[in-house]
Amino acid sequence: MLMVKYFRSEDGKIRERMEPETGGWIALTNPTAAEILEVSARYEIDIDDLKAPLDEEERSRIEMEDHYTLILVDIPIIEERNEKDWYGTIPMGIIMREDIMITVCLMETPILTAFMEGRVRGFNTYWKTRFILQILYKNASWYLHYLRIIDKKSEEVETRLNKSSKNEELIEVLELEKSLVYFTTSLRSNEVVLEKLLRSEKIKKYPEDEELLEDVIIENKQAIEMANIYSGILSGTRDAFASIISNNQNTMMKFLASVTIVMSIPTIVASFYGMNVNLAGMPFAGSPYGFGGVVLFSFVVSLVVVWILFRANMF
Repeated sequence: MLMVKYFRSEDGKIRERMEPETGGWIALTNPTAAEILEVSARYEIDIDDLKAPLDEEERSRIEMEDHYTLILVDIPIIEERNEKDWYGTIPMGIIMREDIMITVCLMETPILTAFMEGRVRGFNTYWKTRFILQILYKNASWYLHYLRIIDKKSEEVETRLNKSSKNEELIEVLELEKSLVYFTTSLRSNEVVLEKLLRSEKIKKYPEDEELLEDVIIENKQAIEMANIYSGILSGTRDAFASIISNNQNTMMKFLASVTIVMSIPTIVASFYGMNVNLAGMPFAGSPYGFGGVVLFSFVVSLVVVWILFRANMF
């Protein structure tokens, strides 16, 4: 897989190029140090600005330099942990120059893949401001998409928990809740970037761009609200799940305790008859039906205890 790809719009379609061209787009995906150094030298971009999106802890922000602007936002990703898909966020950088657009990301993302494959209407590498806003809109849309998946997963876990007393489902809820925390934090950071972008006069915006930016802000706010709602639901569900698991375990322990009590009665009777004492003092000791009588006595007493425990809702 190529770490550096070059694109430019031509005849209303996006086409991949062998070399970067004026009015085009350079897509850096987990680039090497040499590739970063080359792009930095060729377009006079601070190397730290090119490396910033490769740091998973980097915060969202806008940096405006003399001849370029860096926009750093968090994007949603799917992470595989314990052979299951969970969700997190990583930074993505968008660098805008007069002659070219550059995106930098630690891994491939469907947000940019849609542009590379020409699946975004009205996309043109020459329209830099619109390109940025389209990326941000696509980013907010993917947050909403993953949030809906998280909601469906939580419903599936809830259904399974009703038939389980294990901790596996509770751990899944905790993982989903952690994903929502990542999403909420990243979306709020992105909101600050969007508000600054709205107020910025350095980035030229046409009337249709203003409308698109407002749509991006609305979409981002909707994602924040959904993340908060789902987080609240999952928090309550987690507490309920913990109570259900504890209740299931208590029910099982109560049943086992009742079985132990019932089984102990024949054991106690047999223990008395197994004592090394004078047989004259033992009931049924001299009767040929003694053994059967003792067994019947133990059985009857056990049935009485079962009935008492059943009435006490111990079974």
